[in-house]
Amino acid sequence: MERKDVLAKNKWKIEDIYSSDDVWEKTYDELFNSIEFSHYAGKLGNKETLLKFFKETDEFGKVLERLAVYAHMRHDEDTRISKYQAYNAKIGALYSKFSTEIAFFDSEMAKLDENYLNSLVLDKDFSDYDYQIKTIIKRKPHVISEEQEKLIALAGETLDTFYETFGMIDNADLPLPEIEYNGKNVKLSHGLYGIILHADDREKRKEAYEKYYKAYISLINTLTSTYHGNVKKGVFLSKAYKYDSSLERALLNEDVDKIVYDNLLNCVNDNLDSLRRYISDRKKILGYDKMYFYDTYVSLVEDAELKLEYNEAYEYMINGLAPLGKDYQDLLRKGYAEGWIDVEETDGKRSGAYSIGCNGTHPFVLLNYKPNMNNMFTIAHEMGHALHTYFSSKNQPYAKADYKIFVAEVASTVNEVLLLKHMLANAKDENLKKYLLNYYLDTIRLTLHRQTMFAEFEYEAHSMVERGEPLTKENLCQVYGDIGKKYYGSDIEHDYNISCEWMRIPHFYRAFYVYKYATGIISAMNIVNKILKEGEPAVKNYFKFLSSGSSSDPVSLLKLAGVDLTTKEPFDLAMREFEETLNEFEKLMGI
Repeated sequence: MERKDVLAKNKWKIEDIYSSDDVWEKTYDELFNSIEFSHYAGKLGNKETLLKFFKETDEFGKVLERLAVYAHMRHDEDTRISKYQAYNAKIGALYSKFSTEIAFFDSEMAKLDENYLNSLVLDKDFSDYDYQIKTIIKRKPHVISEEQEKLIALAGETLDTFYETFGMIDNADLPLPEIEYNGKNVKLSHGLYGIILHADDREKRKEAYEKYYKAYISLINTLTSTYHGNVKKGVFLSKAYKYDSSLERALLNEDVDKIVYDNLLNCVNDNLDSLRRYISDRKKILGYDKMYFYDTYVSLVEDAELKLEYNEAYEYMINGLAPLGKDYQDLLRKGYAEGWIDVEETDGKRSGAYSIGCNGTHPFVLLNYKPNMNNMFTIAHEMGHALHTYFSSKNQPYAKADYKIFVAEVASTVNEVLLLKHMLANAKDENLKKYLLNYYLDTIRLTLHRQTMFAEFEYEAHSMVERGEPLTKENLCQVYGDIGKKYYGSDIEHDYNISCEWMRIPHFYRAFYVYKYATGIISAMNIVNKILKEGEPAVKNYFKFLSSGSSSDPVSLLKLAGVDLTTKEPFDLAMREFEETLNEFEKLMGI
């Protein structure tokens, strides 16, 4: 489908950011020519000057953010349009120039007396920036010289090319072939591949799986080189900023204690028996002598899935989130009616789904909606992101409005878990209940177990480069395949295709992101458990979290909602819930 054929109500209103490309270009030129912050260099020891610097860079950042979001969204509407590729390149140049202009900031702040910095934290005039100053104090050991900072800032566009290259390969140049679907020959897309994997037709699943991976494997040398370059970039930056590892740098950048990462990997690895048991159950229920990875997405319960059109799915989702209150539901309806959401899959459009926001306007959501259960939960997921952005922006000053990535998956997953439990609680048909239990098991498997598996892979990939070992297609596939065997056990065939799965994971180009999906669902399961047991008090605590932005470190902010990831308790609850759900599913299925 071409974008011009999509109804206006199913397109996001990007004109709410800028009314036209001409306005964007005029604003860009004005901002580019106004970059001048070097006169602050050497003067940040003066409180009045520092406060003026903070406020001026805030105003600059607000406009830069709007420009960047507009360019990003225009590009994602159709990744083939060179004009918007150029817009994104111009944004990269603007960020690079801005970063170069303020390169003195970190090194100069690091040289300031710690007592002075601590006094700023307590100064009411700096209340918008107190947490930022606290993080500056923590990062003092990792600050480099102004000249080194300028050099890295100048290299920013070059260092980001690995992510951009993967995006162009995955969205525009991947040689996906045609496949027969519903009696027609159509081009296999990311969205269609996901639909076929959930379909009952095993031969069609096998065909799609083999064709899909054949496209990636045809580019394995290019993708290996691209990913290797991206990992080397991460290792280079960690060394440049005096970290012991890429993981240490990533965790400190998020202000997350390593105990959280360790708790996740240890807890999941200690409870892999229940995952392997579920895989074994799948094989028994499906009745296969050999089970492949293309068999792991199909529902184990037939003729129970809700396949709703977009408008029906959206209203169903709103009803399912009733425990969060009427105001929350009204905001969901507002997003539906007022052009927050881009719904349809169209030629050239970026695959997948995401939420994005910028100062001065509402958040936006990109979907590629298809009528199946997974896509209905995707709506709930992305609107969770959107309303987290909405509440943080509404309740925090600009400097604190953008919450850390570490907590970015919490609100989205709370929505998913609440919706699923609503459906389970109201399932009168035993077959539907079986289906929903199966769906919940797969949700936990894919969001918790699978993302932790990804985290182990990228940790090992970065460790290999840190040890001076090259990343080759052979050793990357070997490492990924071995981790998969540990997680999934012997009841599934570990073929070459699945050992190549690392090639198609976009988040690997934003190192140490994926584990946050796992901590996100663990946090969400704990929050939902409290909301459903405690009611309004738990909802109020949850809204404190939603409204907190980046006013403190993310682990502390989660404590507002009653989740302490520095302890094993929330991890244990999530593992117990998976096992209890599996027990209930096995009982209903007669296993």
